[in-house]
Amino acid sequence: MTSDADLVGAALEGDQEACRQLVARHREAVHRLVRLHVNDADAALDLTQEAFVAAFLALRRYDPQRPLRAWIARIALNKCRDWHRRRVVRGFFFRARPIDEAVGLADSAPGPESEAAARAELARVRRAIDRLPDGLRSVLLLRAVEEMPQAQVAQLLDISEKAVETRLSRARQKLQQMVRDDPAARV
Repeated sequence: MTSDADLVGAALEGDQEACRQLVARHREAVHRLVRLHVNDADAALDLTQEAFVAAFLALRRYDPQRPLRAWIARIALNKCRDWHRRRVVRGFFFRARPIDEAVGLADSAPGPESEAAARAELARVRRAIDRLPDGLRSVLLLRAVEEMPQAQVAQLLDISEKAVETRLSRARQKLQQMVRDDPAARV
């Protein structure tokens, strides 16, 4: 199997097949990571595409001594952070509209009476994960969900391995507290 570094070299020389192979090799992992961060299937597809476009535009800056997956994952995480920021701004303007303009807009949250207990629990956990600070959320998703090695997470986030361990512990504690304190849990 051709190495990522060799494929990057070929892609830099204009080899479209090398580009396709790189995307095919890393697409699922990047999409899964993005999907976990944004919790929106359509946005996850768009952001995954944006991450690969940005990666190919910056391919000359890639250091072949480092794992390509981690490099692309970092780009994808930055795209997720940008998406979250835009969403907060859009949410502010959406809520600032006059109430008569909001008539007919459906609430996308499912009603608690129509959800099973397991689905409600998953929704509470997902909300709590979304409310975690970026530093804690990223470590939690990369270590606990993506099951990336601690050293790779440290390298990806440009922090020490001890910081990964500490943030993971804090994220888990905060997540437990947030789920326990979630008013929706008492319905």
